[in-house]
Amino acid sequence: MGFKRYLAKRAITMFGVLMATLLITVALVGSNMDAILKQSVSFDIRQQVTNDKSLVSTFKTTEQLDKYVKNQIDLRVRSLGLDQPWYTPQRIGLAMYKILTLDFGRAKFITSDSGSSDVKTIILEKLPRTILLFTTATAIVSLVGIILGSISASKVGSKIDRITSGFAIVSSSFPVWWVGILMIFLFAFIYPIFPARATPSLAVTDPGYFPALLYHMTLPLITLVLIGFGSWAYLVRNFLVGVLQEDFITAKRTMGIDEKKILYRHALRNAAPPIITVLALSLSGSLGGAIITEAVFDWPGMGSLYYQAITLLDLPVIIGATYVLTAFFLASIFLADVLYAYFDPRVRRQ
Repeated sequence: MGFKRYLAKRAITMFGVLMATLLITVALVGSNMDAILKQSVSFDIRQQVTNDKSLVSTFKTTEQLDKYVKNQIDLRVRSLGLDQPWYTPQRIGLAMYKILTLDFGRAKFITSDSGSSDVKTIILEKLPRTILLFTTATAIVSLVGIILGSISASKVGSKIDRITSGFAIVSSSFPVWWVGILMIFLFAFIYPIFPARATPSLAVTDPGYFPALLYHMTLPLITLVLIGFGSWAYLVRNFLVGVLQEDFITAKRTMGIDEKKILYRHALRNAAPPIITVLALSLSGSLGGAIITEAVFDWPGMGSLYYQAITLLDLPVIIGATYVLTAFFLASIFLADVLYAYFDPRVRRQ
């Protein structure tokens, strides 16, 4: 199977999974989607009529205006098929299309920093911050873990190997929220180096907002790296230990090739497929587990938004956030499949 054909097959599979997820979501919240879609239609019609000053001036009383608006809403509802039960094929298809195009309607209680209640606007405002924090943390964790894991694998039983393995066990035993609280207590109150809240007090439109955001991101970033790099190094170490015992590595050594070149150019490349898989899963898992981390540090991202939406039972936001995080999870898995196939041609022939 060629590489392009493999990519097409995986893309179709992922798209099918996404469609199945959408279908399940619509089935679970079908009756509530009715209210969301009708609320969105009502808001759009009222906004259009209100913005048309020439149209509004033609009505002598507010009762006439309200009647006209209600008639327009009813016409739009019928044209979209919203007067039919939610479980009809047309309604299910419409709901899936709306979600697929990020049209989640209007939030009931939550607004964006700019004051918009459009769920799409809210999510697109929060999502980059979550990606910034967790992709940066994952990149640093994987880089440090690969370096330490490679050193430990090349010196099995040494002092650095024992320290790395021990730290991996200790660090992975502590929940991130507990370590986060300790970090806030130490470095925001005992030693006031970083702010306790990761949300900048500046307005989003302020030119200094982004530098302030990076400064506020430092403490949660350090916490995530501290928690993650030990277990990462231990995983890489175990992957490489098995590869370094292969016959082709022994052959490379008998040829007199430098040990570092064998480790980083040959052994690490052969251990790349499982490392990439773990990397993709850890990235998607970190995005999915952002709720607790962001709630502890008050980071203004998708996790905090999710937590707020669940607390307020803001269903449109919950549906939108669930769909977006699911899409990112599938995208990370697809990227892992692509890189896996690139480093291991045997996968493409399956």
